Amino acid sequence: MVSQLAMMVVHGEAWTVKDLFVLPNEYVYWSIQIVMYPYMTGLVAGAFVLSSLYHVFGVEKLKEIARFALVFSFALLPVAMMPLMLHLMQPFRGINVLMTPHFTSAISAFGIVFMTYAFIVAAEIWFVYRKFIVDSIDRLEAKPDRSGFDALLLLIYKVISLGARDVSHEALESDHKAVKFLAGLGIPIACFLHGYAGFIFGSVKANALWMTPLMPVIFICSAVVSGIALCIISYYIFMEMRKWAAKRGKNFFLPDAVAHGSAAVDPDHLRSVQEHEVRMTSKYLLIFMGLAITLELLDIIFRGYTAVKSWDILRDVIYEHDFTKIFIMQYGIGNVIPLILLLLPGLTTRRAATASILVLFGVFMMRWNVVIGGQAFSLTFTGFMHYHLPIIPHNLETFKEGLAGALLVITTPFVIFYFLNMIFPAFMEDKGSHH
Repeated sequence: MVSQLAMMVVHGEAWTVKDLFVLPNEYVYWSIQIVMYPYMTGLVAGAFVLSSLYHVFGVEKLKEIARFALVFSFALLPVAMMPLMLHLMQPFRGINVLMTPHFTSAISAFGIVFMTYAFIVAAEIWFVYRKFIVDSIDRLEAKPDRSGFDALLLLIYKVISLGARDVSHEALESDHKAVKFLAGLGIPIACFLHGYAGFIFGSVKANALWMTPLMPVIFICSAVVSGIALCIISYYIFMEMRKWAAKRGKNFFLPDAVAHGSAAVDPDHLRSVQEHEVRMTSKYLLIFMGLAITLELLDIIFRGYTAVKSWDILRDVIYEHDFTKIFIMQYGIGNVIPLILLLLPGLTTRRAATASILVLFGVFMMRWNVVIGGQAFSLTFTGFMHYHLPIIPHNLETFKEGLAGALLVITTPFVIFYFLNMIFPAFMEDKGSHH
C-alpha cells in the first residue's frame, strides 16, 4: 500500500507544476484519462439518445442516421471503461465492479447501470437486425462456393440469431414493438449512465468547483450534444469514404460490402442521403446545445450571485487562471462559433461537420475544465497547480496518462465499428431491416 502511494506521488509529480502556497502532498492525480472517461461515456449516451429520436418518437427524417447511431453507440460502449482501466495502477480487479453489485457504492452503481445499458443496446440491435440476420443465414447457406470468411460469418449469424428464424409479418411487428420499448427504456438508463459521472464529481464536497447539484444535469445535456455531434461528423466522414470507395471500387473501405458483397452503391444516392440526414440531425444538435449552454451559464451566474466562501478562489480559477480554457476555448470556439455556423442560412454538410468538430472540442474542454480545473487550486485556497499533459511517453505510465493513451481511447471505437459494421451494416437501407 505504501509503495502504491509513493508511486502515485511520483506520477502526480510527472505532470504537476505548483504555484504559490500548495500543500506538499497535493498533485493533479486525475489526469487526461479521467477527462476521457466522462467524455467517452457522454458519447455513448448521446449517440443512443439520437437513435431513440427515431425509434421512440418516430422522427422519420432521422431514420438512416438513427440506425448508424445505434450501432456506433454499441461500438463506443466497450471504450467507456477503457480510460478507467488505463488510469488504475492495479486494473486487474476492475472487472469486479461489473460482477459484484453493491447498491450503496457509487462506483459499483456504475457497474450495474453499465451492464444494464449494455444488455439494452445489444437487445435493441438484435431486434432491429433480426430479419437481416435470418436473411443472411438463408443467403449464406444457399451459397455454393462459401469462402472461409463466409463460413465464419454464417456461424456468427447462427449463434446470434438464437434460433429465432420466424420472419412473418406478426413476428416483425413484435420486433418493432420490442425496439420501441427498449429504446424508450434505454433513454433514462443512458442519461443515468452519464449523469452518474456528474454525480461522482458533484458529490465530492471537499471540492468547491464540483459541489453543485447541477453537475449531473450539465453532464447529461453536454453528453447528448457531444454524442449527436460525433454521429454527425462520423456519419459525414464514413459517407464520404463510401462515396469515394463506390466510385473507385475500393471495397476495403466498405466493410459491409466486404462481408455481404453488396458493392453496388450509387454515389449520387449516398450524397442525397448524407445531406438530408446531416441537415436534419443538425437541427436537434442546435436544440440540445441551447439547453446545455443555458445550464452551464446558469451554474456560473448562480455561483457568482451566491458568492459562498469558496467563490474567491473559484473566481481566480474561472476568470484568471483558466480564462482562456473556459471562455475562449470552451465557450468561444466550442459553443459560439458552432452556433453561428449552424444558424447561418443555407447549411451545408461540410459546415455542419465543421461545427460538429468544434462542438466536440467544446465538450472536451468542458470535461477538461471540470476535471483538471477542479484540481487546479490547493486546499489552502492560496495556491494553484498546473497540469502539463505528457506528450512523449517515456514509460508505460506516461503512455497511459499522456497524449498517446488519449489517442488510443479515441481511435478504438472506430476500429470496433469497422468490424461491427460487417455484422450489422449501419448504412443499410430500410429494405433490409424492419423498424
